[in-house]
Amino acid sequence: MMTTITISAIAISVSVVSSIGILSSVLLIGFLAGQEILQASNGEKHKLLAKSLMIGAIPLLLSFIVIVVMKVLEILA
Repeated sequence: MMTTITISAIAISVSVVSSIGILSSVLLIGFLAGQEILQASNGEKHKLLAKSLMIGAIPLLLSFIVIVVMKVLEILA
């Protein structure tokens, strides 16, 4: 039998994982939008900064892919 503490711990961990997923998705959108805006500008510093944003965007993109795959598997199961 599951105790109240176990059920509470599971509920809290699910909400934390959801919050992390939402945060990483918002950050990914921000990084990609910032990169597009900086690439459209004419300055060399802006183009260098746009390339630097990809350093942060790539891990966020990978985490986004994992989140999407897990959600699809959750729906199918």
